[in-house]
Amino acid sequence: MNPGDRVRVERADQTYEGVLLPSSTAQNLVVKLDGGYNVGVDRDAADVDVLETDVYDIDSGGADDGSAVEFDDDLPTISLISTGGTIASTIDYRTGAVTAQFDAEDVLRAVPDLAGRANYRGRVVANILSENMTTDVWQDLARAVAEEIEAGADGVVVMHGTDTMQFTASALAFMLDTPVPVVFTGSQRSADRPSSDNVMNAVCAVEAAKADAAEVMVCMHASESDDVCALHRGTRVRKNHTSRRDAFETVGAEPLGTVAYGDDVEVAFDGEYAERGGTDLAIESALESEVELLKFTPGTDESALDVAEGKAGLVLEGTGLGHVHSDWVDRIAELVDDGTTVVMTSQCIEGRVCDRVYDTGRDLLDAGVVEGEDMLPGTAKVKLMWALANSDDPAATVREPIAGEITDRSVPWE
Repeated sequence: MNPGDRVRVERADQTYEGVLLPSSTAQNLVVKLDGGYNVGVDRDAADVDVLETDVYDIDSGGADDGSAVEFDDDLPTISLISTGGTIASTIDYRTGAVTAQFDAEDVLRAVPDLAGRANYRGRVVANILSENMTTDVWQDLARAVAEEIEAGADGVVVMHGTDTMQFTASALAFMLDTPVPVVFTGSQRSADRPSSDNVMNAVCAVEAAKADAAEVMVCMHASESDDVCALHRGTRVRKNHTSRRDAFETVGAEPLGTVAYGDDVEVAFDGEYAERGGTDLAIESALESEVELLKFTPGTDESALDVAEGKAGLVLEGTGLGHVHSDWVDRIAELVDDGTTVVMTSQCIEGRVCDRVYDTGRDLLDAGVVEGEDMLPGTAKVKLMWALANSDDPAATVREPIAGEITDRSVPWE
């Protein structure tokens, strides 16, 4: 009996079945149960039967090479692209630490439920915490996705840390015209926790990548239970909670669809979406990195605008319909005169910017501010970076709906 063996442990009137893990003491057995929990048992008080040997490779933190899926002509091909994060993490049972794994076989070891759903190709673009994401990585990722589609992938799943996933999804939505689904997913809780969401999110993301909506989407838990994932349009999604499994929400609209999770995983779409094969693959990956996002709050001095001095673009996160202190207006006009494109968004969760209602808004329009409609501030920043690099008229491009980032109209919630 060795670590990695599958065992049945009987103690008094209780029976446990799972994988034997290394133990820090000779007196205790540690068994990882199928549900994810670990249980410790006094060796002398238990009867142990070995059911299978070497079913789990402790050194690699996952199953052995038998977990890899051979190519099946009847299955679609899904490209798994990693940028980091915990979705494909596995556990080093000697240290208790969670370690990120990245190629396709590693993902299949971490999430064996993916087997039989598709043929997989694995690719690493980055190995970083998502707060360390940069525009250069966005561009590398866009090119990698395009190359995978050109090579015949029927869908792409991007594994990404959750903290900045919405920004990267927006960036790809603007940079890519895609004929197949591009689905971002991640994990709020690491694989060593019984409440980890990595398995369900990964399975649902793969099923969404096999489906019909050829858009950039984010696939994450729609509730705290393991019952359904939501498919959010990449330009309308926001992470609204630090740690809940259902942290992601579509703002100002409904999710594109859902993926019901269970014995049968079913994908359903509720609204309009770009259909698979409806466009040819195209990429415009140029980005202007000299763009800032600034949030106005009462009492903030106009010197805060110094952050935009000499920059190509500035997105303001204003109050209400899109306002800042009236003392800021002249300085904003100077920035515009010096060539900085200034876009106004709202820090309100719902609703549309309209600077034609109050005097301050009209003054901002006279100063050259561009209304950001109902774009999320982060999305507006990413779009402005893209528009400045790819359009002769960035202000007009900002106001034009491109990837679902601007809704047709805003209505109050009933």
